[in-house]
Order: sequence, then C-alpha cells, then structure tokens
Amino acid sequence: MFVRLSIAVAALSLLGSAALAQGAKPTDPQIAHIAYTAGVIDINAAKQAESKASSKEVKAFAQDMARDHEAVNKQALDLVKKLKVTPEDNDTSKTLSKQAADKLAELGKLKGAEYDKAYIANEVAYHKAVNSALETQLIPAASNPELKSLLQTGLKLFQGHQQHAEHVAASLK
Repeated sequence: MFVRLSIAVAALSLLGSAALAQGAKPTDPQIAHIAYTAGVIDINAAKQAESKASSKEVKAFAQDMARDHEAVNKQALDLVKKLKVTPEDNDTSKTLSKQAADKLAELGKLKGAEYDKAYIANEVAYHKAVNSALETQLIPAASNPELKSLLQTGLKLFQGHQQHAEHVAASLK
C-alpha cells in the first residue's frame, strides 16, 4: 500500500500550532530540541531505508540523509555545549518522535519498489514541512545568533535535500 500521508503533515501542523499553542514563541532550548529531534527522525528513517530500499538511488539518498543529518546534529550538540544550554524536551518534540515511530513502523511493513516510493514520498513531504517550519517559525523565534545561524545553514542544506528527494521521486515513477 503506497501511503502518502506522512509525518511531515504532523510536523508542519505541530510546529505551527503545538509549540506556539498559547501564542508563546518557543525558547532557544525548545528550538534546539525540536531541531535535533527532527534530525534524529530523518537519521532513523535513513537507516531503515539503507537496509530496506531496493533501488540503488534510494539507498544512496538514504546514506546522504544519514551522513548530513548526523553532521548537523553534531554541530547542534557542539553549539549547545558551548553555550551551556540544555535542550528542552517539549510537546512538539515528543509528538514528532511518536509520529516518527509510527511512520517507521508503517514503512517497515512495505517491501521493494513500494517501500522505495513511500520512503521517498515521505522524505519530500518531511523536508517541505521542516523547511517551512525553519523559515517561518524556528529561525524567526531563535534569539541566540549562533543558534539562528546554525538553523539557517541547516535550512540551506535541507532545501537541497528536498530537491534531491523530489528528483529521486521523479525517477521512481
């Protein structure tokens, strides 16, 4: 079953509402945790794809995602240590993690080309949602200039990921 419903929809709605539900912008420690969680989600999806994908192009894409998101998350961890900030778990990051676990379980039931298409469709939607949340909410809400800069750098990288995922998706049709 090819499922387009993805965690990205949840991510977009959660980042747009849950973190800001009472009109309060997320704090830098919350933003750091949300961004880190989003990276972990994509790393976990990539690791699953590295073992389940049948297409060489999808496997290569997954390897790129794991490598890039691990590098960005390492930079984020280094920054929070430098700034002596403890990332703060929050409703948004908790819900993202739960939705991601559900999505991985759903994808895990698929095989072959069906898995490849569903994984890549999820990656396109997920990167669109995360990029939108970074642009419209997380970057504007970040107070610390170094955190804001890291988020902006991540956004450029993740926009490239979205384009790459769209290219791979088009090749699978």
